[in-house]
Amino acid sequence: MSTIGFLGAGSMGSAMVMRLVGAGHDVLVWNRSSGPLDPLAEAGARVVHEPAEALACDVSFSMLANDEAIDTVLSSDQVEAARGRIHVSMASISPAMSDALQKRFLSVGATFVAAPVLGRPNVAAAGELNILAAGPPDALDTIEPQLLAMGKRVWRLGDQPSVANAVKVVVNYNIVHALQAIAESVTMTERLGVDPEQITELLASTLFSGVVYDGYGKLIARRDYSPPGFRMELGRKDLGLAQRVAESVGFRPATLPALVEVFDEAVADAELKNYDWSAIAEVSRRSQA
Repeated sequence: MSTIGFLGAGSMGSAMVMRLVGAGHDVLVWNRSSGPLDPLAEAGARVVHEPAEALACDVSFSMLANDEAIDTVLSSDQVEAARGRIHVSMASISPAMSDALQKRFLSVGATFVAAPVLGRPNVAAAGELNILAAGPPDALDTIEPQLLAMGKRVWRLGDQPSVANAVKVVVNYNIVHALQAIAESVTMTERLGVDPEQITELLASTLFSGVVYDGYGKLIARRDYSPPGFRMELGRKDLGLAQRVAESVGFRPATLPALVEVFDEAVADAELKNYDWSAIAEVSRRSQA
């Protein structure tokens, strides 16, 4: 098996490293803080102390928190180590940041691929991620075995990396719609005396089967918002990204302003802002005509 670099050992990154190690790969892992690295080292990963050490592998991956983190870690100085190699960003970053990274890697003769994922840490640990990949076809061919060690399907979305990041934004935009639809349905039926768990089960087991209606429906029905699987502020960030994607293609989504209003109210609330993004349901529950 190959030697792979991996930058970022948060809850998602650690699960992905474990999958790669379990598949027999020699993984050089870097993380800003040392705490998450101990169990990875015990599992067989090799800890490195500079991003450049991981980037010097023929293929490296990163799963970093946001635009700011990835811009700092994958600086021009560090990226120099990837000359002639392939780097795959698996983080949910903005298309604009993805474009900037592509230029940065190309400037040193490296190949850049974007491959953001659909799934939470438990999904990553099970190797059940859906991976949205875009980049040069030959690079996608090269990295597909590693991607399939981390996920159940690779969705090839063309040769422009930032398109994969835009598609991830659009998927999250659909999730936001589902959260708000569940919230409004629960609010109306709850006020009619229907058990919220019954209505969310009805929705998920009949016309709206799938992980979003099933999983988030249960969270909303039970008001089970903590600890957050995806923080409220990140949901608001994704709405901002959706707005930028829409503007880039000359489109004005009809529902976006209403969703922004709901999230802004939730983020401004001292209690809701600390919860999972599904807690936007409480904005509907509190509303009065």
